[in-house]
Amino acid sequence: MIFKNFLNEIDSIIERDPAAGSRLGVIFLYPTFHVMLFYKIGNIFWRYNFKFFARLIMYFARIFTGIEIHPAAKIGRNFFMDHGLGIVIGETTEIGENVTIYQGVTLGGILPSIESDAQRNRKRHPTIGNNVIIGSGAQILGAIKVGDNARIGANSVVSKHVKENVTVAGVPAREFVRSKKKESFKAYGISANDADPREKILISLINKVENLEKQIKKLDKGEKNTKNKK
Repeated sequence: MIFKNFLNEIDSIIERDPAAGSRLGVIFLYPTFHVMLFYKIGNIFWRYNFKFFARLIMYFARIFTGIEIHPAAKIGRNFFMDHGLGIVIGETTEIGENVTIYQGVTLGGILPSIESDAQRNRKRHPTIGNNVIIGSGAQILGAIKVGDNARIGANSVVSKHVKENVTVAGVPAREFVRSKKKESFKAYGISANDADPREKILISLINKVENLEKQIKKLDKGEKNTKNKK
């Protein structure tokens, strides 16, 4: 069972990364694979209250991979960090299954460090649903929820809840597209046909203004013809 899960995680990386040529390549060359091995050991130590050793293991994992994961974070199956460098995952973060995130992503808190005592043993970091994709450089901040199948565009700053099957992007992040069905995997948290809803509204308004201008011209022309007949 353990070996089967081990192979499933490797295969899930190959499915999502065209650069992954083989299982052997993933095992030896992918920081996401290495850091998750460290995390699984560190998380066991954390759950059995050997917290110093858990943090120490993840400290060496950060040096080795450039990825920082707190050993108390809860991470589901088939989690994939593409490239991985600069990713930070906070202590109370919860991540569902089949989640993909890219380099430079932060799953962090928002409260200032001067209030650190008041923040202990509290939910401070985001909860990420299943099948979520988070683009490179995105910042998901605070105890918010990102729904299943959501897409977070690159370099977005998300500080409010994201509904299921929604694509958000921008600073601050806003909704671009909502889908009623689960989409197939699309890299970097953006869909080919995504369009800014504000752009859609502006285009709609421009079209209405153009139509009104045409109607006004027709009315003016009709009025002039009436005057000429008189």
